[in-house]
Amino acid sequence: MSRQPLRLAIAEAERMLAAAGVASPRVDAEILAAHVVGVERGKLMMHPLVDPPVVEALRQLVVRRAAREPLQHLLGTAVLGPVTVAVGPGVFTPRPETELLLEWGLRAVADVASPLVVDLCTGTGALALAVAASRPDAQVHAVEADPGALSWARRNVAAHGGTVVLHAADVRWPDLLLELESHVDLVLCNPPYVPDATELPPEVTEWDPPGAVFGGPDGLEVIRAVIATSAGLLRYGGHLAIEHDDSHGEAVPAMLRRRRVLTDVEEHRDLSGRPRFATARRVGPAPPS
Repeated sequence: MSRQPLRLAIAEAERMLAAAGVASPRVDAEILAAHVVGVERGKLMMHPLVDPPVVEALRQLVVRRAAREPLQHLLGTAVLGPVTVAVGPGVFTPRPETELLLEWGLRAVADVASPLVVDLCTGTGALALAVAASRPDAQVHAVEADPGALSWARRNVAAHGGTVVLHAADVRWPDLLLELESHVDLVLCNPPYVPDATELPPEVTEWDPPGAVFGGPDGLEVIRAVIATSAGLLRYGGHLAIEHDDSHGEAVPAMLRRRRVLTDVEEHRDLSGRPRFATARRVGPAPPS
């Protein structure tokens, strides 16, 4: 069997993905090719010729991607900041936008020695693990209620050396993490926040668990519980960051401002300029009279 030009196989993959309506056909084709060849994407052209089985393996993956199976499922992994986590059916796939939330959180506790951090609605555990990898001195707790997501989180936490304490619990429980109450330096959360009636691409509607995506008629059902829980967990001066739908740029900050124990509320935009997450800080103790 004669070897075949890899660039032609990538060009055909791009054509198939573009015809299927995939948003970034060239990028996805190159990422899948790099995965099959076993090299970094930037080194693909160092392999101008490949064997026919490699071309066939790429074609099979492209057929699945053209059917709108998420790219991360085909790779078996997703990246968030400094960590790579296993992903697949039954768990929400981490998105690049959440790195902005991670970066803000790390800056918020940059001057705190051995910070206590809680990640609510952890899913794969990616956000909690990224904090733990970035701050080895931190004590990181992660909360998840869904059994399917918990199995993925346990797998990922174990693969990263058990650096995160995982809790099978629901953010709506009134007694959640009582042992940490008023001691947490940073609460991070990427909750289900999409309004129920929102139309989404097949990669989301057919593969992400609905309970990890949709947050009730207005998308704010879980966020309300997260704010209430976080207000009790945070120490004086502790920080909170919540990712939200781009339609919530006014609603979530307003909800945070209504909590008298929270201050310094800010809205943050993603790289596309869309509202993406809101932050706040727990007020300090009242001055002595």
